[in-house]
Amino acid sequence: MAASNNAAGVDNTFRRKFDREEYLERARERERQESESRSKSKSKGPPVQRKPLKHRDYEVDLESRLGKTQVVTPVAPLSQQAGYYCSVCECVVKDSANYLDHINGKKHQRALGMSMRVERASLKQVQERFELLKKRKEPGSFTEQDLDERILKQQEEEEERKRQRRERKKEKKKEKAAEEEPEIDPDVAEMMGFGGFRTSKK
Repeated sequence: MAASNNAAGVDNTFRRKFDREEYLERARERERQESESRSKSKSKGPPVQRKPLKHRDYEVDLESRLGKTQVVTPVAPLSQQAGYYCSVCECVVKDSANYLDHINGKKHQRALGMSMRVERASLKQVQERFELLKKRKEPGSFTEQDLDERILKQQEEEEERKRQRRERKKEKKKEKAAEEEPEIDPDVAEMMGFGGFRTSKK
């Protein structure tokens, strides 16, 4: 019984005890280091000023490799692999839609040194642009009559293509029939009665 009386004063909870002052000091030290690292990262240099987004001054070539076959090897450089190669970002994009998305995207524009912001145009710039477009477009260059003529011409070309296709099919059939006909000696054909009906000249 004496043993049970002594057990009442023993700490048998096995809980871990923390020194609050020590952990408060650690937290303060960590906060100091984080604030120092933030101030260092901000003081790397002045912020980068990028040019505003501008109009593309070159034609995007999407059709030069259309319908062509290409041998693809795993050791070929990126510029010779299948797909569209971006020399700025040094990457290959598999199809034209993704290539257009890439060259119009943020990553590519930043690599070119441009931000995604567009410079606001003044009234004078807009008026000059309208004048330029008016000069480029010839007055009266397009009429309904032109449209009708183009449609008729296109229909005639389509009919001509169909006619040529039919003639080619007829020629192929004739060639095939000629190939399938067995070659018979004319003397043997005449003896067998395959010579045809000839009228004798009097």
